[in-house]
Amino acid sequence: MRIELKRKNDAFNFEASNEEGQIINMDASPDIGGENKGVRPTQLLPMALGGCSAIDITLILKKQKQEITDFQISIEAERETGQTANMFTSFHIIYKLTGNIDRGKAERAVALSMEKYCSVAKTLEKTAKITWEVQLY
Repeated sequence: MRIELKRKNDAFNFEASNEEGQIINMDASPDIGGENKGVRPTQLLPMALGGCSAIDITLILKKQKQEITDFQISIEAERETGQTANMFTSFHIIYKLTGNIDRGKAERAVALSMEKYCSVAKTLEKTAKITWEVQLY
């Protein structure tokens, strides 16, 4: 995997790209001179956690012939305070699935993602508590 970052202005706006050319913009908080031209790098971590598990869960449920008509995720992330790096201490993820989906299969798919397949979750669980819940609509 190769990621490239390119500074876009004379402040803190950076463009990150992957090997395939997809781009994401990052910026710092206005409190330190950022201009809100992208997400904060620390916001990317919970986004990556949600995205990683969403792909796993979708793949698992599709293989089980479950019909997903909508899939949304909410993540509450907590960080330390008063430390230099303010590491993440916890993530609570709410998976909101709509469609013809068996609850047991949905819960099993989430557990498999979080406990076995999602490399972002496996990395973050070393320093933060990760909890989740499944809501079906």
